[in-house]
Amino acid sequence: FHFGIPPPLSPGFPAVKLNGGRHVQGILRGFDPFMNLVIDECVEMAPGGQQNNIGMVVIRGNSIIMLEALERV
Repeated sequence: FHFGIPPPLSPGFPAVKLNGGRHVQGILRGFDPFMNLVIDECVEMAPGGQQNNIGMVVIRGNSIIMLEALERV
C-alpha cells in the first residue's frame, strides 16, 4: 500500500458528501494522508436533481463529511 494510489480492493466510484450540502461522485484516482481526493469524471448532484459534469477535481479532505462506496468492497 502506497499513499496516493488506491489499493486494489478500493472502491472505484465513491459518492462524497461535502460541507455546504454538496454531493459529488466519480472515479477515485488518488488520495493522500490528509484525505484529499482526486476524482475523475466527477458529477455534481445539484439539489433540484440536476447533474453537472465537472471533470477532474481535487477535493480537500477537510471539506468531506461522508465518503460512500457505491460498489461492494
